Amino acid sequence: MADTLISDVSDTARWVAVYRAMETERPDALFRDPFARRLAGAKGEAIVKGLKRGRSASWPMIVRTVIIDEVVTRAVATGTDTVLNLAAGLDVRAFRMALPSSLHWIDVDQPHMVQYKSDAMRGERPVCVYESVPLDLSDADGRRALFARVNAGARRTLVITEGLLIYLAEPDVIGLAEDLRACATFETWVSDLASQGLLKMMSKSWGKSVAAGDAPFRFGPAEGPAFFEKSGWKVEAYRGFMDEGIRLNRAFPLARFWR
Repeated sequence: MADTLISDVSDTARWVAVYRAMETERPDALFRDPFARRLAGAKGEAIVKGLKRGRSASWPMIVRTVIIDEVVTRAVATGTDTVLNLAAGLDVRAFRMALPSSLHWIDVDQPHMVQYKSDAMRGERPVCVYESVPLDLSDADGRRALFARVNAGARRTLVITEGLLIYLAEPDVIGLAEDLRACATFETWVSDLASQGLLKMMSKSWGKSVAAGDAPFRFGPAEGPAFFEKSGWKVEAYRGFMDEGIRLNRAFPLARFWR
């Protein structure tokens, strides 16, 4: 049954890796992730096959990937020397993107996910200085120690939380935001953010499946990106999935009408 497909929040990384593989295999692919199919494995394929509208739901994940690729490219071109990728999952931007060899890329995730990706990517060479850190981000002391170390060794840091915040309770998001803001070199933070309407729609479609894996959808602030201003962050730019999907020719049919 669908509600047994996801046994752990880390399974959502396998789910999304299938979408990256699907995009990679298109003749008009917006990016190439040659490792995605390998990383997704049979588990990822089973999740996409078993979930309601599993394959047709790929477009926002593809759009999200492209947007963050664009943000990373722009950041490194304007002086970012460190990328801190929190809850990195099966992201392999440090292996697939055209990045400066001097860039310090740090992936952080649960120990078992770090080990899984390390095993799957054995023998592959990153394009930059790569570090993988096993850490449960709910460990506040552990993450603050990591942030302090990264902050001390960087000049300009880009923080990524792709696919993370939606699974956190509001107090945990605030705590993370404040810890990041306390680091002087952490200049830019890029993240996806669910609206309350999207949160309800996703919960209706996939809520039972993700909750079965102890990964219920939680965070979709009514204030939108302005939510983070109380933690000292200023919204530099916001890109809506619908508009970006239309721009990239990846939105669902009739998206222009629904927009």
